[in-house]
Amino acid sequence: MGAGCQVNRNRDAFANGIRDGFPIALGYFAVAFSLGIVAKKAGLSPFQGFLSSFLNHASAGEYAEFTVIMADAPYLEMAFVILVANMRYLLMSCALSQKFDAKTSWVHRVLVGFGITDEIFGISVGKPGALNPCYSYGAMAIALPGWALGTVMGIVAGNVLPASVVSALSVALYGMFVAIIIPAARKNKVIRGVIAASFLASFAVSRIPLLDGISDSMKISLLTVLIAGGAAVLFPIGEEKEDAKTEAAKTEAGEPD
Repeated sequence: MGAGCQVNRNRDAFANGIRDGFPIALGYFAVAFSLGIVAKKAGLSPFQGFLSSFLNHASAGEYAEFTVIMADAPYLEMAFVILVANMRYLLMSCALSQKFDAKTSWVHRVLVGFGITDEIFGISVGKPGALNPCYSYGAMAIALPGWALGTVMGIVAGNVLPASVVSALSVALYGMFVAIIIPAARKNKVIRGVIAASFLASFAVSRIPLLDGISDSMKISLLTVLIAGGAAVLFPIGEEKEDAKTEAAKTEAGEPD
């Protein structure tokens, strides 16, 4: 009887994951289509694009991967660039593992960690109580194929559409990155400062002759580590929250800034 109840719970959790993952899949398909255009410019076939997106579930990580491919950089550099771009998922996986029941096997933990994305992490960590891995599996089962198929369709479209249209569509991915950073920058002055510092540092590094021997992707990766690390040291999240609480308390008390 207990085993039957567990099967029913797993089945319900999987179905709920598919339901909640369906809107994510639609969004992934649209974004991955633009990514597929970039993959086409990097020379990937539809199968290679599908395999890439099936194994790498991050737009920033895949864009970095395709940039390295276009730069004809070595595999070691590609591994480093993708590691830096996707490093946040290590933290997400560790955080999500705390949501599992203590008896959950390491196999489930590894499989769920493999399929972690920002959105799947968001809906999984938001579930009340202990997380059933089957819920994450359901979300992954619908969302990740949508990501991979979107990349394939982008590559196919890149093979069919005129070069001018492909070039225009490739700009859409930059629009996605802008859409990600602008809302966060409007809410947080530290993020605004980090973005501005990133732009200035990237421009400065591109003008230094001594660094011409380093590929663009490696420059971006090193700047990412240095600037993000510096921001973490100078502006810890804990202090930021305390400052926000202090400002809110002053506002409620009617005190001036």
